[in-house]
Amino acid sequence: MSSKLPVVVVVGRPNVGKSTLFNRLVGRRVAVVEDIPGVTRDRLYAEAEWRGKKFTIVDTGGILFSDDDPLIEQIRVQAEIALAEAEVVLFVADATAGLSPDDRDLAQHLRGINKPVFVLANKADNQQRDALANEFYALGLGDVWPVSSLHGRGVADVLDEVVSHLPDVERGDAKEELRVAIIGRPNVGKSSLLNAFAGEQRVIVSDIPGTTRDAIDTILEYRGETFRLIDTAGIRRRGKTQGSIEYYMVQRAQRAIERADCALCVINGEEGLTDGDKRIAKIALDAGRAGVFAVNKWDTKEPPDGHPRERSPIKKDFVRILRDQAPEMSCYPCAFTSATESAGLEPVLDQVMMAIENFNFRISTGALNRVIHDAMFERPYSRKGKAFKVYYATQVSTRPPTFVLFCNDPEIMHFSYQRYLENQIRKEYPLEGTPIRVFARSSHKER
Repeated sequence: MSSKLPVVVVVGRPNVGKSTLFNRLVGRRVAVVEDIPGVTRDRLYAEAEWRGKKFTIVDTGGILFSDDDPLIEQIRVQAEIALAEAEVVLFVADATAGLSPDDRDLAQHLRGINKPVFVLANKADNQQRDALANEFYALGLGDVWPVSSLHGRGVADVLDEVVSHLPDVERGDAKEELRVAIIGRPNVGKSSLLNAFAGEQRVIVSDIPGTTRDAIDTILEYRGETFRLIDTAGIRRRGKTQGSIEYYMVQRAQRAIERADCALCVINGEEGLTDGDKRIAKIALDAGRAGVFAVNKWDTKEPPDGHPRERSPIKKDFVRILRDQAPEMSCYPCAFTSATESAGLEPVLDQVMMAIENFNFRISTGALNRVIHDAMFERPYSRKGKAFKVYYATQVSTRPPTFVLFCNDPEIMHFSYQRYLENQIRKEYPLEGTPIRVFARSSHKER
């Protein structure tokens, strides 16, 4: 496992450009950026590098000490956790707005942390605005750096100084991470489940739907494996999200699925499987990702999962109904959890490990050809008077397992027969937790 990277934390009051700076340092658009205060609520982690030195950059929600909003209080807690981890703090202020009482309150708080604090007067887009930065010397935190997060002006000079304050880290051989995107409808308990896994208040948990707006990463060690858990904003139907912040939330969730090995689809056990749950799981299925259903809030019915083989009749009925309602996702196993009770967490991770192992599974060519030929002998197939013949089968890739059948005519194979062959492969090799792909290709070269 690689050593922990030094941490640089970005703080400031709302809407001063922290997320824009975060995205610039990371080199891609990770945090949602909008001209609406409070878009970032949780702390976001990403890896950055400057002059050959790697570090973790953390974006935090806008900190206010004068607001009684309960979410603002949780944002302050999140920022406190981030500051405790930090080697260096970047205090971002708005040069165009001038020094505010909230800036002074935050500066007073930062004086007691005994860590290097860089004051960045942001939105200094030209030399004329550089003079506006002088006002922030009144904070008493040392030098003030006029910068423009949007255009990159002055950021390189700050980074040169920041990395000089970071410790050198010996990096060992990096271990492969198991990347898991936690997806689901709003308010099904995704963030609560992540906090239960992490054992700390890692993301803000609230009864307000849509509290999580970005994809957030948490590192977890379990059974000698390193998991990267990616919490995502709850996904709603596209028609209800276009033109809003939630539109960007859906985009982030879809990108989180793209960079994950496995999607942990959280559903509300009190409500059962809904159309929204099916749509969300299908996003993962269509992306070809391994998947596991986490049936959350199960403590309201009975104790959550122990071993899957020791399941109660009510759990078995729930799985059967789920399979009947979403047969195309029957490859995704179920685990029953309670985020509030921190119960059933190990079975979830065990199922995820199994799903990712099957996601990477490879069948030998000889064994695959035996399965296909036995299946076709048992149930031959013809269409419009022409028999379908497979001369040779091979697995061309993993993630997910993908098979190509070299045949006399690909047009003959109906999707129902394709599904039959997929099922015969699964009969021999269960491959639970991962989709598989079967394609037919002509054994003759095109003229």
